[in-house]
Amino acid sequence: MLSRRKIFTLGLQHVMAMYAGAIAVPLIVGGALHLTAEQMAYLIAADLFTCGIATLLQVLGTRYFGSGLPVVLGCTFTAVGPIIAIASTSNLATAYGAIILSGLFVVLIAPLYGRLLRFFPKIVTGSVVTIIGLSLIPVAMNNVAGGQGSSDFGAPRNLMLALITLLVILLVNRLAKGFLRSISVLVGLFVGTVVAYSMGMVHFGSVGDASWVRVAQPFYFGTPEFSLTAIVTMVIVNIVSMVESTGVYIAVGKAIDQKVEQKQIVNGLRSEGLAIMLGGFFNAFPYTAFSQNVGLISLTKVKTRNVIFAASGIMIVLGLLPKLAALTTVIPNAVLGGAMIVMFGSVAASGISILSEVNLRNDRNLMIVACSIAVGLGSAVLPDMFGQLPSFAQTLLQNGIVTGSITAVLLNIILSRKGEMFDNAEEDESTSGMASDAGDSTQIKTGISSQTT
Repeated sequence: MLSRRKIFTLGLQHVMAMYAGAIAVPLIVGGALHLTAEQMAYLIAADLFTCGIATLLQVLGTRYFGSGLPVVLGCTFTAVGPIIAIASTSNLATAYGAIILSGLFVVLIAPLYGRLLRFFPKIVTGSVVTIIGLSLIPVAMNNVAGGQGSSDFGAPRNLMLALITLLVILLVNRLAKGFLRSISVLVGLFVGTVVAYSMGMVHFGSVGDASWVRVAQPFYFGTPEFSLTAIVTMVIVNIVSMVESTGVYIAVGKAIDQKVEQKQIVNGLRSEGLAIMLGGFFNAFPYTAFSQNVGLISLTKVKTRNVIFAASGIMIVLGLLPKLAALTTVIPNAVLGGAMIVMFGSVAASGISILSEVNLRNDRNLMIVACSIAVGLGSAVLPDMFGQLPSFAQTLLQNGIVTGSITAVLLNIILSRKGEMFDNAEEDESTSGMASDAGDSTQIKTGISSQTT
């Protein structure tokens, strides 16, 4: 039984793991739209506040909303380009009107989407989870080098900081026991930041400039306006996010050794739809399950939802107290990158673990894994290859998780002989650790347990 102090500390570790991704979106969008310093401060505070509420909705798990899984929600990077494009050609009010209605679309379409989950047997889910982990590695390495576009990108001091952070995490995992071992990432971030401070790389100017209290204000950028083109664009963005979130749910289920049922995924997506609408209401962003935190669960072996409840509470408080939120931004990118290496690598390892339950000596299975990972990773590493396609196609195809998932699903259908599509070939007689018990005729042999919604 974890004490409140330990639950809070573990929750803070989850916040630190996703924080860079959470504030990167408002920083990018705000910078591209030339928002004032006051507007930027609001955007970051509203984003953190809504992240906390969205995560809380997800973890609670009611009859129709929330997966009940220890999942952290954050703003999706897929929405960055479309929001900038919509706001640049019209205004932010039109972007937020589209976000609200696209969130409603997710709530309504989730049950139909759930019926398609039988097309995700272990060969597909393992490939998707592996792609999630591998596609995040370039993000980690960019941070290791100091952050893409930084003036000291690739500087030796950045590489050294990342290495120190990684070594501290590995040493704590190897030598420590119990609670200290479970917060190895937090320890690594702390030590890395202290070392960076001694090198003059940590600055507290943003903390001094931040206000103490800021309450998220509905429709801060004006009353929502609606455009059919903008709405369709954001619907496409959220369909992409639904595919990403499905992979995250599966990865979390693997990390906590729990069956992930169809109903959980449907309820989780409904909850994400509500979170997206909430993002539009508070003029924040669309939200999706964050894969950054899956690796942390795999690494710490802490499976309780109480930790994620604590994380959601911390994010809500940070959203209300910008000065505290600014304090967490002093961690250098290189330090975050060092921690990301082990976390994102753990996600990829989880996918490989799922694939280890599949007979890869079977040529069909080998082709599915090989092609889906190659296509997914290729799209993630070189998104510009789709740069001359229409914008809606770019939104879909520049996301490696989506292209890899589509490839895996299609190849599983195309290369299947009769009876193989849903049970992953004759060699795969049992369901995965997330699947249903044999003999329950109401459930399908896939990587996800099917249950009536």
